[in-house]
Amino acid sequence: MAKTVVPEAARQRRRRTKQGTVLSHGLIVETALRMLREHGAAGLTARRLGRALGADASSVYRYFRGMDDLTLAIADELISRAMRDWTATGDWQADLRGLGLRIHTAYLAHPQAAVLTANRVTGRAHEVAADEAILGTLRRAGFPDPAAARIYHAFIDQSLAFAALDAASLALPAPARRADEEVWRATYARLPARTHPHIAATAGLLVGRMNDSAYPVALDMLLASAAAELAAPAGEG
Repeated sequence: MAKTVVPEAARQRRRRTKQGTVLSHGLIVETALRMLREHGAAGLTARRLGRALGADASSVYRYFRGMDDLTLAIADELISRAMRDWTATGDWQADLRGLGLRIHTAYLAHPQAAVLTANRVTGRAHEVAADEAILGTLRRAGFPDPAAARIYHAFIDQSLAFAALDAASLALPAPARRADEEVWRATYARLPARTHPHIAATAGLLVGRMNDSAYPVALDMLLASAAAELAAPAGEG
């Protein structure tokens, strides 16, 4: 039988935790984010979370149906942080670029949480609000609904895919990350033109670029393609 989740208004503990705090949905999510940052996904369990909160593990289930429910809440919290204080300006390209960069930044601030949640669809309030904002921006710009849905799909998947990719790199142990970054200089930059002419020709450029995220460039390419489509005469594109 599924566990009953207590409504938010009825969740306050009558007693404080060992740390002197009162449990809440937000406190549990924030503590879970900290545990993911410090210990990774394998270190986030109800028992350990309860210990970190100074409460019994069963207390977590007063707020969440299970650990997967908590994972979805973490995903929605990351979207909430991306959307915080964002307002549309009426310039659809600038608005979507800003929002995409906000999503990327919010996820990279919590790389372990990003790896855990970037592929999840929560259907929760902040995710729904973000989707409404993106689709509204595209429709107000003049994209017909089929184009708006298609560009929205590409935009959000690109944002989350790069967030997951870049977060996975940040989540690596520091020695492994440094070793990966050094490969471009230690291996690619030393390949001879005789055997690898195209790599040799661009090696200096690769060394200068490949350890940085390609997301801003990819985002600009997506938005430029969408803008060209919008500007094309009817019947083209």
